[in-house]
Amino acid sequence: MEKMKYKILNLTVAICVSFSAFADIKLPKLITDGMILQRDQPIKIWGWANVNEQVKVSFNQKKYTTQTKENGKWEIILNAQKPGGPFQIILDGENHLELNNILIGDVWVCSGQSNMELPMERVKEKYQDVIANSTNPNIRQFAIATQYNFNIQNEDFPNGAWLEANPKNLLDFSAVAYFFAKEIYQKYKVPIGIIKVAVGGSPAQAWLSENTLKKYSNYAELNQLYKNDILVDSIKKRDASISNAWNQQIDDNDLGLIQTPKWYSVNYQFNDWLITTIPGFWDDAQLFKTVNQGRSNTNGVVWFKKDFQVTKDMLGKTLKLYLGTIVDRDIVYINGKLVGTTGYQYPPRRYTIPAVLLIEGKNTITIRVVSNVGRGGFTKDKDYVVVNEKDSLDLAGQWHYKLGYQSKPMPGGGTTFQYQPAGLFNAMISPLLDFSVKGVLWYQGESNTGKPKEYLSLMTDLIADWRLNWNQKSLPFLSVQLTNFMESKNQPSESNWALLREAQLKALSILETGLAVTIDIGEWNDIHPLNKEDVGKRLALLAQKEAYGEKGIVSSGPIYKTMRIKKDKIILSFSDVGSGLKIENGKNLNHFSIAGADKKFVWAKAVIKGKKIEVYHDAIQNPIAVRYGWADNPESANLFNKENLPASPFRTDDW
Repeated sequence: MEKMKYKILNLTVAICVSFSAFADIKLPKLITDGMILQRDQPIKIWGWANVNEQVKVSFNQKKYTTQTKENGKWEIILNAQKPGGPFQIILDGENHLELNNILIGDVWVCSGQSNMELPMERVKEKYQDVIANSTNPNIRQFAIATQYNFNIQNEDFPNGAWLEANPKNLLDFSAVAYFFAKEIYQKYKVPIGIIKVAVGGSPAQAWLSENTLKKYSNYAELNQLYKNDILVDSIKKRDASISNAWNQQIDDNDLGLIQTPKWYSVNYQFNDWLITTIPGFWDDAQLFKTVNQGRSNTNGVVWFKKDFQVTKDMLGKTLKLYLGTIVDRDIVYINGKLVGTTGYQYPPRRYTIPAVLLIEGKNTITIRVVSNVGRGGFTKDKDYVVVNEKDSLDLAGQWHYKLGYQSKPMPGGGTTFQYQPAGLFNAMISPLLDFSVKGVLWYQGESNTGKPKEYLSLMTDLIADWRLNWNQKSLPFLSVQLTNFMESKNQPSESNWALLREAQLKALSILETGLAVTIDIGEWNDIHPLNKEDVGKRLALLAQKEAYGEKGIVSSGPIYKTMRIKKDKIILSFSDVGSGLKIENGKNLNHFSIAGADKKFVWAKAVIKGKKIEVYHDAIQNPIAVRYGWADNPESANLFNKENLPASPFRTDDW
């Protein structure tokens, strides 16, 4: 009986807490000072309050009244507005709220994975002048932190704020989205809102709703599996235990940390260390081939040291240290003192060397590199330098190195939960769906290259899914095609990256979509190329056509349309030719291949004939198929239109 009393008491308290949680008007994080609301569409303002509480909203000399529903939620629809501002919104219920500095303009959802998420901070050296001159209160970003949910669709975000573009705030802006917004603002002079809702490494299926996932049984089963919070917690603990144990083993057995003096110490002598060349990967060094008994990879810890000279006029100044990118993680010391560390392979290594650490003459840099799995080392074709405003010391070349500890690879198979089906939709897209938007920018696909043949279906469903949930059946959806990446090959070959680009290209059959081709601005050694300006500009061209209704604009490079065989040649026709086809670099078209009945592709000769291209090979008399740019990294592909936009890679076969 006593237990029953406690249960009733607890239930009563819970109910009171539930109702009192909305005693005052509460607004979602999106509805706040500085927000940008979508022009020319009815605008929904919503929030929570007491059940049956009357809520009054005043905006732009008009008053609106509503009453909360049984779940405590209320909403008001404002009339469609013309661009402008700043405006104020006043809300009255049990409490009084005022929202200030509100603009009416165009709001773009900027989603996908790391190349959309990548902030201006990561490319600040390349765009110093852009950042310095970025102050514009009419461009604002709302950034959404990574979160996931498998059980419910979130109603709100845990945090977030609208920030105006200026040199300080811009460092957190999506670089691609900012350059897009900058172009659109310059063109139309209306406020532009960016909602950054991107997660590095995320696959497309994580952004699908559960309802749409039902047609993908394997993903739907995973989604249902991870609804079990106890299971998820146990997997997290198991994965963390495995990772922590491996890292602890590394630290406990690393000679560089065990021996006295430690290898990073200023008085440690390293004259007997072996010599290698940086940049480069460890399997290029004979030491690791010997230690590893012929295996190409060494996992564990390797230490690197190099002396560099500091002149008297460099003293008293803070220096910058650039170490390209390092696989997998590094800890860097100057004269025995820690100056920086990075925990995974992708970020550029940019460290500050405090002036107090430097002495005139010989100084020593020490790098402790940990390789988790695969081959470790220093990425080639990157800068390895010490710089100040006047001087630059090149660190590339000979370094001393020594193995600290050789380990088995870090055990794999861990579960990254933010990558699991529907998790990101539930947590990061669902709270946006009441917010009217102009369109979507989508930069994603790298994480789906393992299964490229399903990508067209995933994207077709994702576009339909988001349009349905936003209740905007013609919501413009503008994507970025995968850039060129990885080492180029000297012969035609198969490529999952090419297959995924093809899926992105085929998705153009969906109305109100566009594809920004970026095959010319990637970097073979970096999945996150620095050139984000051209990506944003190309998306802006697409938006002018697909979202703003500009007529006669050339918004895309050449897109393959049809082929016909004429004797020993294949004649190709294209859409989006603009004012004509051209060769961007060199005298000859590159990266066309051709095949006959044997399906063996060889490099071909290709010639522009007006708005068509003739492709042939002297040894193939009966050609059947042509491919262009069909590779992970077709770095020499150079077909453009005269508007300086690159042609999309394509194939005429379906082999």
